[in-house]
Amino acid sequence: MPEIIPYDRAAAVDYAREWAYRRNPAYFDFSEIGGDCTNFASQCIFAGAKIMNFTPVFGWFYRSANDRTASWTGVEYLYNFLVGNRGSGPFAEEVPLERLERGDIVQLGRETGDFYHSPVVVGFSGRKILVAAHSYDAYGKALDSYRAPVMRGIHILGVRT
Repeated sequence: MPEIIPYDRAAAVDYAREWAYRRNPAYFDFSEIGGDCTNFASQCIFAGAKIMNFTPVFGWFYRSANDRTASWTGVEYLYNFLVGNRGSGPFAEEVPLERLERGDIVQLGRETGDFYHSPVVVGFSGRKILVAAHSYDAYGKALDSYRAPVMRGIHILGVRT
């Protein structure tokens, strides 16, 4: 039976602060081939979780640009992994934006229900959510400055060993 350990939200936010405006050389930069936002979000989550899920196809891991799961870099795939994960690594639930905490993820979408961006929650200013992201690099950017008609919150509940 896997043990559940806490998600280190401070470590996730510290990582976001460190790498929001530059790229960690341990990871490929996907900016020129579809965007780097979910890759960056996964790196932040990994900083707080410290455990990947090496299940082929449906897990969540990164070894190299050519040896990774779609969930590491794909917006919808990350969502599906986090809210559906019953194995090792981080697991989450979709929540209203008001329930988000530092280190959680927001995904921005179109009216059609297609989601395309995965900023990381790094703090709050009053009731405003502040995020960090790659592709359009940002740290401490107000979530309400994005013009997305749909947003969903992904609250990380913990990490299974």
